[in-house]
Amino acid sequence: MTTPGPADHTDSKAEPGKPAEPADQDGPDQSSEEKGTQREEAPPQRAWDTLRDITRHAPASARFTGRNSGVVAGEINGNVTKTEYHYYGSSGPTRTSGEVPADELDRLALTFVTEDTPFEELVERLRKERVLVLTGVPFTGRRTAALMLLRRAGATPVHAIDRETTPGTLLEQIQKGEAPGHVLCDLVTSREEPLRETHLLSLHDHLLKHDGHLVITTGLRPWTEEDVRTWSWTAPKTEVLLRSHLERAVGEPTAHRLLELSETRTFLTRAHQPREVVAYVHQLRRFVQGEIQEDALGEKTAELLDEQVREWFEADEDTLHLREKAFLIALAAFDAGPYALTAELSDLLFQELQATADSGRPKAVPVFGTHIGNRLRTARAHPYPDREMTEWGPVEQLKAKFLDSRTAFVLLREVWTGHPSARPALVAWLGKLIVDGRPFVRTRAAATVGALAFTDLPSAMALVIEPWAVSRNARQRVGAVSALTLAHRVGAPNILRITDSWTASDDTKRSWVGIRVQGLLGAERPREALAALRVQARKQYDPDKPGPLENEIAESVELLLLSEESEDVLSEVLRTLDDHRSVFQISVAGFLRACGHMAEETPDLPLVLLTYRQARLDGTPAAHGIPRLWRSALGDPAFTTEALDVLRGWILASDRDDATSWALADLLPKLADDTTARQRIEHLLRTVRGDDGGPRPAAADDLLTALHRA
Repeated sequence: MTTPGPADHTDSKAEPGKPAEPADQDGPDQSSEEKGTQREEAPPQRAWDTLRDITRHAPASARFTGRNSGVVAGEINGNVTKTEYHYYGSSGPTRTSGEVPADELDRLALTFVTEDTPFEELVERLRKERVLVLTGVPFTGRRTAALMLLRRAGATPVHAIDRETTPGTLLEQIQKGEAPGHVLCDLVTSREEPLRETHLLSLHDHLLKHDGHLVITTGLRPWTEEDVRTWSWTAPKTEVLLRSHLERAVGEPTAHRLLELSETRTFLTRAHQPREVVAYVHQLRRFVQGEIQEDALGEKTAELLDEQVREWFEADEDTLHLREKAFLIALAAFDAGPYALTAELSDLLFQELQATADSGRPKAVPVFGTHIGNRLRTARAHPYPDREMTEWGPVEQLKAKFLDSRTAFVLLREVWTGHPSARPALVAWLGKLIVDGRPFVRTRAAATVGALAFTDLPSAMALVIEPWAVSRNARQRVGAVSALTLAHRVGAPNILRITDSWTASDDTKRSWVGIRVQGLLGAERPREALAALRVQARKQYDPDKPGPLENEIAESVELLLLSEESEDVLSEVLRTLDDHRSVFQISVAGFLRACGHMAEETPDLPLVLLTYRQARLDGTPAAHGIPRLWRSALGDPAFTTEALDVLRGWILASDRDDATSWALADLLPKLADDTTARQRIEHLLRTVRGDDGGPRPAAADDLLTALHRA
């Protein structure tokens, strides 16, 4: 199927970049009949535009390939939920206090890698200044680096200082120890007790007098005075670490062979912590010894990812602030999206989480203080420039995405199933996003709900999808449509069963949602989808007035006719075209709607005409089916005017595109199957004018010639 193009009609009520007004949202305080009648309901987005938004903005794991796959979700969900291992490797739990055993230092030295790090520079700095403050992301080997710096500087044995020690009592703790080396891992600082320059000066004087050295490690943003110099520590690249550990563990020849394994190459594409590299080396050793097969290596990386995500949300506020946890969730929802947008919307979630944690506390978001580089390093993500498709065309944006593409799903699953107390905040947040004025935001909100439905379908249905489906707000109902569609694409169970049930429902709103989803997913099973639509069309039929859902059914037929399975859909439509007047109406109406769409890569080539042209070249049934539907539309009084208007658009397009002109010249004679039809087409060709009332297109004469020649 051709991707819907930028020129297609967009949601008439959506103001890009502007969230919907609160009055447009349904919520617990908007259930009264009076409020429901105070405002006119905005018209829903067209089905084709919903498809366009999903095509453009859905995350990579939910991109359409003709069938649902759920590659990321399936891989992760099947391999991770059963295990809960903790691999610390060389970054083990920090001692409270006491001397670090010499054999531990020797063991760490055997596997410590300095390549691609500032280690040598830091050694010289430590020797000169006696005190070094090392900052960095947790689990990047800061403790090991601190111990190795002291060992290289000759400051052994090493005394580990209790991490509860405050900056003001640090000198007192050092004075108690007799070892020349001192290390304090994960120093806790705060606005009330920052690390001051006076602290470091007094430490320096004492250490210089007693020939001692001290290394302090902290997180990325410690509270320090402006004059306090800190040094950043980052782990060596994954490939460097893995190669070094493997060569020591199994020898260079075997290490080279292991590095060429498919699973190992995949492992190297993701940035891993030193402890994860150690755990993977352990698995590779088991593989060499024949204890496990190669596919078990991939399962190990999934377990390590699951462990990291759990640690993020189990961490206390001093280790990872609630605002950063909100950012992680938002990044999972908007992975590979604009960073500024992700940060903006993460603060909305932060406010909701604040209210859950302490409902009496006023909502407040710090305006400044969060550095993009620091928070992305903590999230194991990276920024990159890229083009983003918007309502106004493509624009350059700074985007952010996880280094491991599986992280988003694992994180959403952990939050939804591992921390149920976060659900009210998450549901409220998604409710705001789904009515946002930006299609990207709405689509990603729906995709997030789709991932939650894969993880826990009953809860996602009860808490999110069903309330959206029965909402008075059109955007929420469209959100339910998108959520069900994207849930199915990532492999959530029973979505087609739900769709069929809702399509047949007597509840108009549920049926509306089901009908829309049939159009978006029906290409997987055209016969069943069209059968469900026909049943509802018969229920809606009234010879005196259109049924309330007739238009929605026609829009779903439109999508099916434009899908990659258009040949099968067309065959099924023609098979039942004359079964009942209601079926005829939705079939012809859907066909004419489909005829109004142009190919994205060739804006003057109608998609249906493109299908006809290809069918003529290939000799497939569509070469006869499309003319038959055209004749039905032109010959029926209810559709004649609309059909001639669509045909007029094709004639104008043929004046601008040779391929369109050729295909239309071949098609028109097949539509003039009787005198009335021929006279209508001839009259149209003789009287057609440009879009702005301009001169008659030159192509009209060529098409008249083709019509008379036939």
